[in-house]
Amino acid sequence: MTSITPARPRLSLYLAGVMALLSPTLAFAGEWDFSGSVAGELRLFPSAPAYMNQEKMTLSPSVALEMELVYEWNDAADRLTFVPFARLDADDQNRSHYDVREAKWLHLGDGWDFVVGLDKVYWGVTESRHLVNIINQDDAVEDLDGEDKLGQPMINFNLEKDFGTFSVFVLPGFREREFVEQNHRLSGPVRIDSSRATFEADSGNEHVDFAARWKHVFGDWDVGLSHFYGTSREARLIPIQVDGETILAPHYDQINQTSLDVQYTSGATLWKGELMSRSGQGDRFWAFVAGLEHTLYGLLGGRADLGLLVEYLYDDRDPLHAPVTTADHDIFAGMRLALNDTQDTSVLFGGIVDHDNGSTFLSIEAERRLSPNWKVELEGRFFVNIDAADPSHIFRRDDFLTLRLLRYF
Repeated sequence: MTSITPARPRLSLYLAGVMALLSPTLAFAGEWDFSGSVAGELRLFPSAPAYMNQEKMTLSPSVALEMELVYEWNDAADRLTFVPFARLDADDQNRSHYDVREAKWLHLGDGWDFVVGLDKVYWGVTESRHLVNIINQDDAVEDLDGEDKLGQPMINFNLEKDFGTFSVFVLPGFREREFVEQNHRLSGPVRIDSSRATFEADSGNEHVDFAARWKHVFGDWDVGLSHFYGTSREARLIPIQVDGETILAPHYDQINQTSLDVQYTSGATLWKGELMSRSGQGDRFWAFVAGLEHTLYGLLGGRADLGLLVEYLYDDRDPLHAPVTTADHDIFAGMRLALNDTQDTSVLFGGIVDHDNGSTFLSIEAERRLSPNWKVELEGRFFVNIDAADPSHIFRRDDFLTLRLLRYF
């Protein structure tokens, strides 16, 4: 029987803390708003699995529910947001899980604001890899692209001045990354046991992390400078022996990461770049993503837009001391088509090619509204000509297509 795994740590404690802070000021004379979506999803794996332990399923169904409850008062200067998420998967027990994406109180002041509770924060400008986006943990059982994030407990203060917006974050409590169940597709030959996770910090997953960011717009330039100190969201997977079996145990290091993201707008072309430097996992290493997006407007009878994307990815980390990455010397190319029709039809297609061994990862994402309340999405992930030395070799037979039907309410 499939069970739903709760996300860690205990989210109810953070939500109770938010409500305790709100209780002196919350006046039930504001406005409520409730919305959400339910999605039925079907994944197709066209190839046989690479490993004997993996189930030989071709179709894998699941259903997901996300809701958003918002309450505003004090002339919209105060807002309480609650966003729960849950998925029930027919095959992967680890993918059957629930999480609270947001449970926060936002207060808006005159040129400043603060957030208390669980929230999601996005930093960065590039398409193929989000180097600087470090606040939230990946919800890794949802997909491979790192776009889905867990809610992060935080106290966030933002100050807006003429010379930029300054943000500071206090991040109490660490969200561990969950991994795909071993006998399911998109897993490897060696089991990853999240229950045996270890931490460099003596306080384990209760370590309090800190981050700061400055962001400003100079004419056609958008610039962001950030620093993060705390527990790495990426885990190193350490082989250990348990009852004669070799398994992988996640280990989370303490890191310092300084990053820069820049975007320059030149007519129809966006020049983008992200750069980061990290210490705490062996020798200090550097990584960057740089490229452009050029948009051709008015195609297909004057309504459609086509964006052409090219990026270069570099990372010089030592795989013996830092989490393994596939994006060490790669080239990304893709296109984004927006029909700008009443159905909001769009298609994003791209591929990342390893310059050293030719291993290629292809991705396609398409969506179209069927009505004001219904939408259909199609996603595909494909692994082509994967070299045996490439970290993505374990996925070489795990190409999949995902068909998703969403109902909004």
